Amino acid sequence: MNSRFDEGQPIFQQIADMIEDDILNGTYQADDQIISMSQFASTFQVNPATAVKGIALLVNEGILYKKRGLGMFVAADAKPIILTKRQDRFYNELVLKLLDEAEKLELTTEDVIEMIKQKR
Repeated sequence: MNSRFDEGQPIFQQIADMIEDDILNGTYQADDQIISMSQFASTFQVNPATAVKGIALLVNEGILYKKRGLGMFVAADAKPIILTKRQDRFYNELVLKLLDEAEKLELTTEDVIEMIKQKR
């Protein structure tokens, strides 16, 4: 997990994103227990309520679930849920803006594809 926070985004959202990243990269698998909120708050020097808010976001999305008295665990469908959510965000926040800017610059679809291929 990255301990640096971006001031342009709420910390609780960044906490949720860090946990999602750890699920996507395999640090956490389905049914794995994540670190406790107190450990998280202490490690990253954030208010425990902020950590709880980030975790609650993931619980509401079905990415994490709580085992009473034991802690928070990764849901079986967590990875596909995250992938779908992030692919939608990628399309809406990046691809559509890219295509809009390309149109302003009078770039064709082929021009954009060629630029992408050059970077790959």
